[in-house]
Amino acid sequence: MLNETIQTIMRRYSCRAFTDKMPSDEDLRTIAQAALAAPSGNNRQLFRVIVVKNKSIIDEMDDEGMKVLAMMPDKSMYERIVARGGQLFYGAPCMIVIPIKQVVPVGAEMFDCAIVAENIALAATSMGIDNVICGLVTLSFARAKGKEFGKRLGFPPGYGIGLGVLLGYAKEAGTKPHELDLSKISFVE
Repeated sequence: MLNETIQTIMRRYSCRAFTDKMPSDEDLRTIAQAALAAPSGNNRQLFRVIVVKNKSIIDEMDDEGMKVLAMMPDKSMYERIVARGGQLFYGAPCMIVIPIKQVVPVGAEMFDCAIVAENIALAATSMGIDNVICGLVTLSFARAKGKEFGKRLGFPPGYGIGLGVLLGYAKEAGTKPHELDLSKISFVE
């Protein structure tokens, strides 16, 4: 029998169609605290956790991200998002944005950011809140408007976008996690 933690990991999936129902403030606080419990390299904790409940800001960020995506030479990702409803953030009512401070060696901060995002996703899943870790949030910050979003969201000086995690409730119940490809596991003895 699998313990609760393993069951939560195996149950988590990437939700790509949300209702407009907002998780409770109490649940969002608990999820944000779970994010802060994430380990970080040398315990630097060079990240912030910003809970965005303002749907108009989320929609503005979505529009900006879609504009950036539409300008890319390879249209395959844009076409994929359009086929899924044309919203980068899938109509999620809430997003946790994780700004990070760049460190040396460059890129190391992304490891910490990814762990924070996974803590958010697993905490939300354990509470019955659907979610998806969204790297595409970086598109919203790719042009000049990104600085405006950073100010409006309260990024500290020297911080830039890391990841986002979309939170809410799925439009369709019963979505399953991806199939595990056990051939990717190997043991070296």
